Amino acid sequence: MSNSKLDELLWRETYFILFSHTHRPTLSQVEDALRSAGGRLQLENLSADDEGLFASLLVESPEDHAAVEVSYEMGDGVIEQNLQWAKELQSQLPAKQLRLLIAADARLDVAHFERKTTGTRATDILGGAEALSFAEDFADDDGPLDMLDPTCLLTVVDTLATLTEGLTFDPASGEILS
Repeated sequence: MSNSKLDELLWRETYFILFSHTHRPTLSQVEDALRSAGGRLQLENLSADDEGLFASLLVESPEDHAAVEVSYEMGDGVIEQNLQWAKELQSQLPAKQLRLLIAADARLDVAHFERKTTGTRATDILGGAEALSFAEDFADDDGPLDMLDPTCLLTVVDTLATLTEGLTFDPASGEILS
């Protein structure tokens, strides 16, 4: 992740991109798509299977104070979970999305992490006691001023959903986002 020993990663949320295994991209397709999506993304730990199909990667965006870990999953567990979600969402989804959800037998797990710089307090950044009242207005209990920006997550999810022709599911809200 970051070279700094003062960085701490905090898991924030996980989105799922649900699609047919026939749309599983190659690692090079994923890499090209994400590099084209924005210069602020740094790709690390890229992994493919023996056929060059995407397996996993880590995307970092220091400006967003974020990282996203993406991994490919498929199998009976994925199918069963997708069918359960389809049952729960059937009255809320358009017919086309419901059919895509039922047919999905693969997914990308997109885990979103916030990078917090520990040991850096707002008063350290702003300097001196005169900055204390300003810092108290904007710092949390731990003190850092680093703020999570969702741009990294949204860029990765949108790019990969387009590449796989998949549906993005947010399990926290129980909604299909694409």
